[in-house]
Amino acid sequence: QVQLVESGGGLVQAGGSLTLSCTASGSVFSTNSMRWYRQAPGKQRVFLARISRGGSTNYADSVKGRFAISRDNTKNTVYLQMNSLKPEDTAVYYCNADILAGTRPYDAWGQGTQVTVSS
Repeated sequence: QVQLVESGGGLVQAGGSLTLSCTASGSVFSTNSMRWYRQAPGKQRVFLARISRGGSTNYADSVKGRFAISRDNTKNTVYLQMNSLKPEDTAVYYCNADILAGTRPYDAWGQGTQVTVSS
């Protein structure tokens, strides 16, 4: 069994920065692709960024140039550095990862962390 736990959310003023973290725990053999999504009130969950195990990244156009995804494979942790935050960035942020636990693959999701950007 594996678990993803996010942290780092909170309240920030527009123009500010936050860094989210997400750590995989449990019977983790390896973490492969790791991703961040967000879901605003009344809206669907949307993709933000992806990072491969080797460090290749992809971003949604809405956050390109403002957000940066990174990872520490030794800690099974993915980060999301968020800069120049806007009120429309307010949402619950989720991490998602392809995890190998022994020989069993998991598509794991975290519980979400709230980010609120005030104007």
